[in-house]
Amino acid sequence: MNARKLLLTFFGSGLAPFAPGTVGTAVSMPFGLLIIYYFGASSLTTLVIVLSVISILEINKYEKEGGEHDDKSIVIDETVGVWLTMAITFGGLSLWQNEYVYYVAIILSFLSFRLFDIWKPSTIGYIDRKVKGGLGVVGDDLLAGFAAGVMNLLIFRILNYFQI
Repeated sequence: MNARKLLLTFFGSGLAPFAPGTVGTAVSMPFGLLIIYYFGASSLTTLVIVLSVISILEINKYEKEGGEHDDKSIVIDETVGVWLTMAITFGGLSLWQNEYVYYVAIILSFLSFRLFDIWKPSTIGYIDRKVKGGLGVVGDDLLAGFAAGVMNLLIFRILNYFQI
């Protein structure tokens, strides 16, 4: 497997025969958690930006060489999307002091990102349908990740308000 395929399929996780986007998201999360734990949420945000730019450029090359637009095996977009969700969620909370909140944040990050990535409401769906090339492939997942992260912060604020 060449370097581009390794990147775009996030180490081959996009080659899963069933639900490659969900598999890619699940495989990406432990890497994101390690980055947050050792380097902080801001470092993960920086990595999301850098990896998004590289991914857009590599997807453009892939498509120019005859690759299918938004090929189902390409899951690097799920990686940057869920990492953005995690960076926003974990960056907005003091999670490492409360094990319960930590586990809820992990599960909520996965579920909320997949919700917005599959549902594609509003601008997320528009970008998915209308924007071509790497920007379209990555852009809708970045917006889904942003929306999921903001929703997670709101959920945690409400839970905190009611002391749940």
